[in-house]
Amino acid sequence: MHALYSVSVIRQIEQAALQQVPAGTLMQRAGLATANAALGLLSVAPHDATILVLAGPGNNGGDALEAAARLAGAGASVLVRLCADPQGLPADARQALMRARRTSAVFIDELPLRHWSLVIDGLFGVGLGRPIDGDVADLIRTINRLDLNVLAIDVPSGLDADHGMLVGDAAIRAGTTLTFIGDKPGLHTLAGREYAGSVLVDTLGIDAALYPAAALELSGPALFSSVVRPRSHDSHKGSYGDVMVIGGADGMTGAAILAARSALHAGAGKVHATFLGAVPAYDPLHPELMCCSASGVDFGKAVLVAGPGLGMSTAAAALLHKVLHSGRPLVLDADALNLMAADPAIQKQVASHPAPVLLTPHPLEAARLLRCDTGHVQANRTAAAAALAARLQATVILKGSGSIIARPNGHMAINSSGNPALASGGTGDVLAGLCGALLAQGWPVWEAATGAAWLHGHAADVLVRNGHGPAGLTASELTVQIRREINRLKPAGKD
Repeated sequence: MHALYSVSVIRQIEQAALQQVPAGTLMQRAGLATANAALGLLSVAPHDATILVLAGPGNNGGDALEAAARLAGAGASVLVRLCADPQGLPADARQALMRARRTSAVFIDELPLRHWSLVIDGLFGVGLGRPIDGDVADLIRTINRLDLNVLAIDVPSGLDADHGMLVGDAAIRAGTTLTFIGDKPGLHTLAGREYAGSVLVDTLGIDAALYPAAALELSGPALFSSVVRPRSHDSHKGSYGDVMVIGGADGMTGAAILAARSALHAGAGKVHATFLGAVPAYDPLHPELMCCSASGVDFGKAVLVAGPGLGMSTAAAALLHKVLHSGRPLVLDADALNLMAADPAIQKQVASHPAPVLLTPHPLEAARLLRCDTGHVQANRTAAAAALAARLQATVILKGSGSIIARPNGHMAINSSGNPALASGGTGDVLAGLCGALLAQGWPVWEAATGAAWLHGHAADVLVRNGHGPAGLTASELTVQIRREINRLKPAGKD
């Protein structure tokens, strides 16, 4: 399990650890870890490296000063910009400052404009509670503008470690973040994925017994590989379940077709596309899809994916009520979520549904369901996802950079895959169809949610690596790549 901890829990762990070790030990360990990470990031030998260390007024600055001393000792040319009153530093940081001053590190008041082998950001850590302003904000903007190789200590200065928001409009954009004691959720969602870069974790040698059970983790194949099974030679289409996509009002046929194609490529045995509006005779690209009218449809034994292109009409609401009375496993997306938001009675039906329910809202749809604005949702994405999961007794994928997957009992995961190529029309329909296909193949709802979110993003990552995006990647391309990635999955324990 790749656990994620809130700042408050990290502080509790830290305080407990400080009772077990001599004063200054954790800061010295942090400085050593930072120096080692910095050396690993250099593209030149230490004696040829020029390293700029930015040190702030707290313990984060002390970690940076410890690193500066060690890097100077390793032979690097180190310049330190101390953005703090030395007398106001915490006791451990003052000791680190004294050690740094005894080395060849040079302390500067003005930043020379030059190329640096590496910049180390130790300005502000997890305790930042206000926007960065003044000269330090100007310094940060200069570093970002120069497009330098940046290593952030614990959290990029200006980024909220819990929620991934920027605290104001000045924040360090790091290529790598070395975070201490435990990983933080804000490094993996919202702006965090862009500003933190690659995330490394160092526990500073803290006793594992001091760590509580984590309610939040970073998602990846480990969360769902236990349900991956090879296909048996004597299987048939009935072995892999039925998916029925319900949507496709007039003018929105494409959404239902995209979701149905996704379910087909993701391995469902049979896929029906059900249309509230005009019914196409067949899908010319995939005649395997069975197209039918929503009028009088028999839900049979299918997993139901409701919402893609459904619309907000009275007929759409009536059809959704019928879906909710089916007793079948449900994936609710798009207009199904908007209809829910407009009708508390539908929300009660969802909360009492006897079969698994998986919701896939984007932030605006989540805001409608929570009766707030999108800014409120984005300010605390984990809280928003948890609230929806608990209120509607459903598993929730709150989409976005670092999608949040939440279950009703409060356990959550942050998805680790995906990129801006997914910011195009239809990719959400593809995710809904993928969720339905995994449920139809017998995946439990938590594994289906974490697996679908990861596969969806990973397929986009592979496509972008191969030059198909991020600009211009289409949802239709995504479905085919998802098929490839599903077939590359290996059961737990297999090489």
